[in-house]
Amino acid sequence: MKNLNSPSANGHTGTLSPSGEIKTRLVGIVAYPGVEIIDVTGPMEVFAFANIMLQKLEMSKEPVYAIELLAAQPGPLTTAPCGLQIIANRAYGEVLDDLDTLIIAGTPNIDCLLCDPALKTWVQLMAPQVRRLASVCTGAFLLADCGLLDGLKATSHWHYCDRLASDYPAITVEADRIFVRDGHISTSGGITSGIDLSLSLVEEDWGSEVALGIARFLVMFLRRPGGQSQFSAYLTSEASRPELRDLQAWIMVHLTDDLRVETMAEHLCMSPRNFARFFLTETGMTPAKFVELARIDAARHYLGSTKLSIEAVAERSGFADPERMRRAFVRQLGVNPQNYRNRFCDAEPHPTRH
Repeated sequence: MKNLNSPSANGHTGTLSPSGEIKTRLVGIVAYPGVEIIDVTGPMEVFAFANIMLQKLEMSKEPVYAIELLAAQPGPLTTAPCGLQIIANRAYGEVLDDLDTLIIAGTPNIDCLLCDPALKTWVQLMAPQVRRLASVCTGAFLLADCGLLDGLKATSHWHYCDRLASDYPAITVEADRIFVRDGHISTSGGITSGIDLSLSLVEEDWGSEVALGIARFLVMFLRRPGGQSQFSAYLTSEASRPELRDLQAWIMVHLTDDLRVETMAEHLCMSPRNFARFFLTETGMTPAKFVELARIDAARHYLGSTKLSIEAVAERSGFADPERMRRAFVRQLGVNPQNYRNRFCDAEPHPTRH
């Protein structure tokens, strides 16, 4: 087993008890009738896969996260809008002195979330006790109603951010963010953003290698920084070396930078020739092709979900020149950017929000 008393390459260490054993961290997710199912199951899956990944990497022989679904009372809950039933393990009214991370799931019916004064009182009690407090989607409204977000930056599902800002003017609402962390409190955007947030919490605990491994298993976006594009996991699925996966992640959030082979090689302290050979061997594609595919992925997002001009899309996705973007689209997708937008964009493109 790896020595968790030594910092990892990312500066993270495992948490050990005085006896030298890894401490189990209890993650509580609050649910209620009408809760959004993905707000619950998304974070649960991330922490469950973290247990698997840590054992696979020989960082722990036992699960390091215990996950409990909390509600007004133990038993079945009907979710919305799909109507699936889930089972709460425990009542949130119980005192949970060992609770490490508390996550408030959201719902399409905000008034439903705010109608339980006992829940509000309990969350206010637990907020200063837990190491981390978080919300998914409209779960931010409960934290706001408790006064816990006053003076902080926060976000929620883009559809509800105007209401959050209007109802709670003491909050600085950042509507285009995937998630926002301010102190020990985190809020995340719409529905699946709870997965992004949970991955960041695991990365904080155990480093990027574990978080990247989970993202690959879930076949999901590796990282979706606020205000940036959403990138496909296939771009990093072939790299087996963690330092190369980290470089790929860096590339995907710096698409407008100078991404010549020399620049990328410098990040890995390699010569350009050795780097190009190493990259091709590990991923099955050249560095230039990877960068082009990443920029195409960014452009596809902007074309499909925003009203940005073709010129602006080219600039934001790193092509700079619309003609360069057009040639890349035709080469890789067999269609030019305008035709792609006509075929695949939303009927009424909305501003860039996630």
